[in-house]
Amino acid sequence: MLPIEFSALLASSIHDIKNSLGALRALLAQLENFYIDQKPTELKHLNFEANRMNNSLMQLLILYKIDLSQFSPTIDEHRAGEILEDIAAQQSTLLSLGNVQLITQCDNELLCYCDNTLISSALCTLVNNAQRYCLTKVLLSATQEGDYVVFCIEDDGYGYPENLISSDYKQLPQMDLSTGNTGLGLFFTDTIAKFHVQGEKSGFITTDNNSQFGGARFKLYLP
Repeated sequence: MLPIEFSALLASSIHDIKNSLGALRALLAQLENFYIDQKPTELKHLNFEANRMNNSLMQLLILYKIDLSQFSPTIDEHRAGEILEDIAAQQSTLLSLGNVQLITQCDNELLCYCDNTLISSALCTLVNNAQRYCLTKVLLSATQEGDYVVFCIEDDGYGYPENLISSDYKQLPQMDLSTGNTGLGLFFTDTIAKFHVQGEKSGFITTDNNSQFGGARFKLYLP
């Protein structure tokens, strides 16, 4: 047996994969320059999937650093509406490919204190999942609820499976690897939510099937 912890080996492998993925994304960007007028659908899909993989690898590396107590978020003031706009822009490729409507709702003056990169990464993953499992539309909104800014994702699909509706997202009892319902996005979001603290309040998430469209509903609460 090699004298190295498996978690460290895994993190090193993720770094290597991320570097290779970075080279692939650069090549895709060069390839796009050959198409002046309209880019092929396949190229758009390749770009989207490469960005999605990069996002997942980044989340895994952050979770690894958190496990080693080598991570701290960079929390600052941000406009919630701008976060939603960035997410909608990143999801535009999948929207056009899947004929899914993404609706955003937010007061332009709503401010939140968060690590913008982490929150955007987490919400992008969950919006992406919502688009995969919805029928026709996804609603992404941000509102003020008491002492919390709440980011909400709702869809018109068939709702979360039972194993993804839990009060403890660190101990999901049954992860369905065959369908891709691993719960990694929820696990990551719940983990970073707890790093957002104001006084005695800290961030948290909830999941249910009470969407106004009849499907899944996810909420991220930031103090």
